[in-house]
Amino acid sequence: MKSHKDLVVWKNAISLVTAIYVASQEFPSSECYGLTSQIRRAAVSVPSNIAEGAARGSKKEFTRFLRIALGSLSEIETQLLIAANLTYLNDTEELDAEITQIRKMLLGLIRNLKSE
Repeated sequence: MKSHKDLVVWKNAISLVTAIYVASQEFPSSECYGLTSQIRRAAVSVPSNIAEGAARGSKKEFTRFLRIALGSLSEIETQLLIAANLTYLNDTEELDAEITQIRKMLLGLIRNLKSE
């Protein structure tokens, strides 16, 4: 298998981390240890789990870590909704689209690994 750095889904997940960091800069300073920290950790978890799973060397382990990355995407979606409800963010459309794209790619990769 190629390096995780060769995976488009990993590259897209890295871009999502950057977008989440930029968006969460607008959160109130009172959220520094709350929602800001939580959403950033969840975002970092996505490419980190893709990388760790790819390095494990087995399809079963890789699939397990890809599923963990999917869970982190769901966390981010939830946290974005909370941020929008609290009016910390005005528009989450682009972030939601990125999350949807990454989810589809992860699911496709999981399907591919299972069919090999």
